[in-house]
Amino acid sequence: MRLRALLAAGTAATLVLFAPAAPAPANPAVPADPPAIPGEALMAHLQTFQKIADGNGGNRAHGRPGFKASLDHVKAALDAAGYTTSVQNFTHGGATGWNLIAEWPQGDADQVVMVGAHLDGVTAGPGVNDNGSGSAAVLENALLVAKSNLRPEKRLRFAWWGAEENGLIGSAQYLKNLSADEKKKISIYLNFDMVGVKDLKKWRIYKESPDVASVWKEHFAGKQIPTEDYQASSDQLSFKNAKIKVSGFGGKTDDGCYHKACDTITNVSVETMTVSANAIAAVSWKLAGAKRLP
Repeated sequence: MRLRALLAAGTAATLVLFAPAAPAPANPAVPADPPAIPGEALMAHLQTFQKIADGNGGNRAHGRPGFKASLDHVKAALDAAGYTTSVQNFTHGGATGWNLIAEWPQGDADQVVMVGAHLDGVTAGPGVNDNGSGSAAVLENALLVAKSNLRPEKRLRFAWWGAEENGLIGSAQYLKNLSADEKKKISIYLNFDMVGVKDLKKWRIYKESPDVASVWKEHFAGKQIPTEDYQASSDQLSFKNAKIKVSGFGGKTDDGCYHKACDTITNVSVETMTVSANAIAAVSWKLAGAKRLP
């Protein structure tokens, strides 16, 4: 009996000793900090917007060929990066306008962090700072998400609006076409307008959402960059009116070429553009709970 027990115990020990190891768990996604966005990439988009304006009557305004060419440039870059893009048309003032939407297909589709900028300018000039700068910064952020194979907890959606200069028409039209349920899925909308101002002394943070403004301020404080609260009249107001949380930064206060012919490529600073675009990346990734595979 004792021998049988010993044999049984030995057999059990052998089975444990030689049992196949449990498979190692797949590499989990880890919190992600964004790689740096180079200023050269941002300025390349602004050079393109300048050339588009030069070849289309000197502007990129709603209803003008320069706007459609600008949209085509942004869409081509997104399509090449693997995004599925959506172009939404609307009519204002007897002219056709367009919004461009691109969504990264990772993260909870019921919790959307939306990042946007208006793509149009005024008829007076090329609109390189207002708002080629915001459009370029949002575009490079969208491309960075794709390059990084990002795994955010929330869904990231990017937008370029038409006819902002005509009264926030494009963003208002976008929201008009969303159901109440789809609006509820947007956790926050981040807007960026005129983010390339030369010799900028303070980054102006939209003050509508103090809790999110504090995230921006923490980021800039870590880089010893001063900030101040700011109330802007841009597309974030369409979302605010739809009861959606908003934030972002930008402003016309320091731009002497605001809505003038001199708003050209020489009216923006590569340093300001670089700081702005990388701030957008840092905060939008944080708000989205960004992750990527190691």
